[in-house]
Amino acid sequence: MEKQDIFGKTLSELKECVTSLGLPAFTSKQIADWLYKKNITSFEEMLNLSKKARISLNENYFIGRNQPESFQESVDGTKKYLFKTGDKFIEAAYLPESNRNTLCVSSQVGCKMGCLFCMTARQGFQKQLTSSEILNQIASLPEKETLSNVVYMGMGEPMDNIDNVLKSLEIITSEWGYAWSPRRINVSTIGVVPAMRRFIEESEAHLAVSLHSPFNEERKQLMPIENVYSLDELLAAIRDYDFGRQRRISFEYIMFRGVNDTQKHIDGLSKLLNGIRCRLNLIHFHPIPDSPLKGSSQSTMEWFRDKLNEKGLTATIRRSRGEDIYAACGLLSTKKLLKDDQPKDY
Repeated sequence: MEKQDIFGKTLSELKECVTSLGLPAFTSKQIADWLYKKNITSFEEMLNLSKKARISLNENYFIGRNQPESFQESVDGTKKYLFKTGDKFIEAAYLPESNRNTLCVSSQVGCKMGCLFCMTARQGFQKQLTSSEILNQIASLPEKETLSNVVYMGMGEPMDNIDNVLKSLEIITSEWGYAWSPRRINVSTIGVVPAMRRFIEESEAHLAVSLHSPFNEERKQLMPIENVYSLDELLAAIRDYDFGRQRRISFEYIMFRGVNDTQKHIDGLSKLLNGIRCRLNLIHFHPIPDSPLKGSSQSTMEWFRDKLNEKGLTATIRRSRGEDIYAACGLLSTKKLLKDDQPKDY
């Protein structure tokens, strides 16, 4: 039998593993403790397991942990880590701030969603990350002990890999896992509605929805997902749930000069989000090569924010981070993948 990765398995899956090896059921809790609380990387380190158990585990499983291949550090302190998975590459961005330290993790290699403004989309979809590969970005981070928050906003669409995303969230938030509060986690989506509904029902983590336009036809030009799940369907799904006072929903809005930054868009957003208790995050556009899109000016963004606030929406401008180290999603890994094929002009 080919060895399986034991890192990234839930407690119930670990119970199945130890049962299949003829080990006591309680061994699963011990393994979870070593994997997720003690952060070990070999079975030999599991000292409260018998030697026979460790040998058996080593014969049938491996611990899927790997260190970053490389990293770059921005002048603002942001660090972008490059991890290898097979012959592919994924990214995780560490964003230190005075009151929190956030890690932005990837959920896929490449992406099939085709958003006009995203570099990852140019790679096309290549691979779903396993729960192990998602969690490895946290577990193998040099700054792991300083982390306060995790956001699933890196490469890929999390809701397009919902099984592995939910499994990784279970491990992060369970008492037998990392035991984090789900309020420290934010998961993004461009609006894959069926999987988003499942996420809302099966997780307590915060939800961030990529919006970028309040108008269907305009959004289609930016985000082809609009052809499959419309804004009306997306907002109807959100309105079906009571998020309570502790669970946040936010909308991400990248601002493009002359495209989605006018008074018409302010009025459209006010109408679209009416009655939804949410935050609207206005985001600077990180330029990507050969893109027809340009970012809105700082003054336009401030005007846009103020007008939204006047209409009763909570809108803030998210500070741009790491532009000097290819911080737009997919830039670093795309550069690595294409290094032998194209000039390094970004």
